[in-house]
Amino acid sequence: MEHIEYLLPWGASGTERRLSLFRFGSGPRKAYIQASLHADELPGMRVAVELKQRLRVLEEQGRLNGVVELVPMANPIGIAQMFQATHQGRFEFSSGKNFNRDFPELAEAVAALVKGQLGAHADVNTGLIRRAMADVLADMPPPTSELDGLRRLLLSHACDADVVLDLHCDFESIMLLYAMPQHWPRLRSLAARLGAGAALLAEDAGGSAFDEACAIPWLRLAELFPEADISLACVATTIELRGMADTEREPCIDSAQAILGYLAEQGLISGDWPAAPPTECEATPFAGAQYAYAPHPGVVSYLQPLGARVRVGDPLFEVIDPLTDRHSIVRASTDGILYARERLRFAQPGLWLAKVAGTRPIRQGRLLSD
Repeated sequence: MEHIEYLLPWGASGTERRLSLFRFGSGPRKAYIQASLHADELPGMRVAVELKQRLRVLEEQGRLNGVVELVPMANPIGIAQMFQATHQGRFEFSSGKNFNRDFPELAEAVAALVKGQLGAHADVNTGLIRRAMADVLADMPPPTSELDGLRRLLLSHACDADVVLDLHCDFESIMLLYAMPQHWPRLRSLAARLGAGAALLAEDAGGSAFDEACAIPWLRLAELFPEADISLACVATTIELRGMADTEREPCIDSAQAILGYLAEQGLISGDWPAAPPTECEATPFAGAQYAYAPHPGVVSYLQPLGARVRVGDPLFEVIDPLTDRHSIVRASTDGILYARERLRFAQPGLWLAKVAGTRPIRQGRLLSD
């Protein structure tokens, strides 16, 4: 195991923050796994603890057939952002920016570097593109903030990976995945191993989140150079490891084992591993997800459990204003699975309270909320 530390730029005077990465194995193929980019989403960090222990053993046993890079705490900025004993790990305090948005978009700059060099051999093209990605990131102007530097560091390690797993969670949630539809055939078994109840697919959800910053350039380059054989060489997904409070030991061990089983299936780990379960969740368009909001302030009572299958008109939650006694029931506007709920129980203006994964597109434009 190799432990690599990076000093983030632009720390406040007298302070510094470091990003730690752990590298296991060797070889031309690579998986990259990071946890808790939203620093208050701790299940990924707990799963990463289990992954690190097991990867160390697998490396000692000589069972790694490639490189696995693991970043157990992907956000050293947000991990320290506490306000009155409440962790605030989603947005950077100084800028207000979401830690998982606005990653560098590489396709256009990479296209300029590889133009005229791509041919009929997919493996050769993949190598050229990965080197160009590294060159583009290295040649960018110096970072202007800690956050800018962090984004570049993370993407520079992930952009040459065959598999990228970004470990997140929602407020209260079932296990689910976000991915591009083109990658779903290769991610079905991961969803099955994890016991995911939903998979939300979008080619570009907007906002340049980390997984899409890794995956979309390959799609765009294939569109720009149709005469060349360009593979979708980076399979990237965001894994929502249930809810923010789901850090119990046994489920996290199970999730780590599921991820390792998937990496073995992809040829990165040798040995005997259980086959993926035959059952898998239904993949639905991210554009089909209902974000349900309250019509007024009040105390929230949920009327459906997480994972419930609901139909149009089924009640999702009720809101009661304790001063005016105004009472509202918010209902499903699509058939689907209730996959996430807000952890707070008082309705706030403009903030979603429940999400339903439906099969029929009902939204357009930017799909990711901040």
